[in-house]
Amino acid sequence: MRKRRKRLSRATVFGVILLTAVLCATLIYKQNTLKVKEREYAAQIKELEKQKKECSKEKKEIEEFKDYVKTDEYVEEIAREKFGLVHKGEIIFEPEEEK
Repeated sequence: MRKRRKRLSRATVFGVILLTAVLCATLIYKQNTLKVKEREYAAQIKELEKQKKECSKEKKEIEEFKDYVKTDEYVEEIAREKFGLVHKGEIIFEPEEEK
């Protein structure tokens, strides 16, 4: 009994090569798409980190203001500005109004 080798037809070989080429092209396209998204996400991360630093600064300023609001100095400042109150014996000079 002789072993008989079957040869692949040219169409089969061409089909396999074509399928391989299509798969490679698809993979290259997807890789490029993912690289673009990666760059976009990196830029977005950088922007968010910048915003995080700004928010941290604002938080610190708010906490400092919160502590300042609890002081007598702040209460006196508001009393003078908003309500026009003065200390005993203090005289306020106001400029004359122009006509």
